[in-house]
Amino acid sequence: MRVLNVGGGPVCVPPEYEGWDVDLLDIDPAVRPDICLDARQMTTLPAGTYDAVYASHVLEHFHEYEVATVLKGFHHVLRDDGFADVRVPDAMAVIVATVQRGLGINAELYRASVGPIRVCDVLWGYQVQIERSGQPYYGHHIGFSRDTLGRALKTAGFGYVLIGGGHYELRAMAYKRKQEDV
Repeated sequence: MRVLNVGGGPVCVPPEYEGWDVDLLDIDPAVRPDICLDARQMTTLPAGTYDAVYASHVLEHFHEYEVATVLKGFHHVLRDDGFADVRVPDAMAVIVATVQRGLGINAELYRASVGPIRVCDVLWGYQVQIERSGQPYYGHHIGFSRDTLGRALKTAGFGYVLIGGGHYELRAMAYKRKQEDV
């Protein structure tokens, strides 16, 4: 089984892909990816090469009009029975928590292993990383809700999409084929 980790940087894929062959695609040559490429150019890769695409916190780094191109690239590199495992911040959950808790834009929303995560970090990108790297592509350009993520995946050609969430994150499992075809 082969998985393409899109935009994963030095981060490994989660345990459910243990034993799979993993290729890393990233725009940043400093992370030494297997494929150094902008995710908007994935249709230049051979079609039907991977069983899965894993993209954790990648889509929000593109503008709304670019998301379709990236997702079509995911669809392109997948085998006919493949799937995309997509994780993005849950912008609606962040907005609701911000209002309910009376938080300001720079207030701490939660703590992570890297330290405090503020409302602005989830909405516009982790400011510490952007400053440290000096790379503008770490900024966020779009937010997702269950509805907008599902619609984007369906529009890109995925036949069956499941979306769950928790702790300010959405996770979509998007299958290339419709459920009855799997």
